[in-house]
Amino acid sequence: MTVVVSELPHSPLELPRTIIRPSGGWVSLRLQELWQYRELLFFLAWRDVKVRYKQTALGVAWAVLQPLLGMVVFTVFFGRLARVASDGIPYPLFSYSGLLAWHLFAYSVTESSSSVVANERLITKVYFPRLVIPMASILAALVDFAAALVLLIGLMAYYGVHPGWAILTLPFFIVFEIATALGVGLWLSTLNVQYRDVRYTVPFVIQVWLFASPVIYSSTLVPARWRPLYGLNPMAGVIEGFRWALLGKPRAPGVMFAVSSLVVVALLISGLYYFRRMEKHFADVI
Repeated sequence: MTVVVSELPHSPLELPRTIIRPSGGWVSLRLQELWQYRELLFFLAWRDVKVRYKQTALGVAWAVLQPLLGMVVFTVFFGRLARVASDGIPYPLFSYSGLLAWHLFAYSVTESSSSVVANERLITKVYFPRLVIPMASILAALVDFAAALVLLIGLMAYYGVHPGWAILTLPFFIVFEIATALGVGLWLSTLNVQYRDVRYTVPFVIQVWLFASPVIYSSTLVPARWRPLYGLNPMAGVIEGFRWALLGKPRAPGVMFAVSSLVVVALLISGLYYFRRMEKHFADVI
């Protein structure tokens, strides 16, 4: 992490000069810098959205097709053939709601984990808070999420599922998922600068994580005594929270979500400090 330490005296004809040196020891998160560079944050997020859909025939429709096709496959094999329990919710709606939350997380982690290396030229030329880069990747993922959410609303209307007062908690669960993705993304993006094989590991981890999360099955299949342990997977709490908020499930995630919350807080705080600690080496290593 680089910090401004002093300004050199100058004559009236000279411009101010600032010395920037790497910090040592424990670093300050300096989160106030994110507000100062908020325009850069939104510019990078919008750039990522435009680059992703540039010269595509379907454009943002891909954001809907991915969870939709996944819903069709899971409905056939797990809903019809395997008859996986879905807590009384029509299985297409059950699986799509899980996939909606999952794709936001998976895309955010995948893009943020490679974001620092992908912005090598920007990092080596100018100073700005490096946290802006992985955060911009996650903000870009919200565009896909918003498009896919429209289809979910249509499915809820088709199956006659009406959310209750719990729908008011949906913004909280979205923020909670963003915090989860950011915590994981900060760790992976930092490690990816030093160990480039991280980018080959991420798709495998995401695939395994999918089946370890209650996307295609309900967390009620896990015995009650093991659910707090299952909550160590933060996406378990996120997905069950999404379904509770959107689909009117009678029972809130409870203890499992409380455990997931603790894990997310630990991931986010440790990821922030690790990223800040290592970012002073980014320009030299990248």
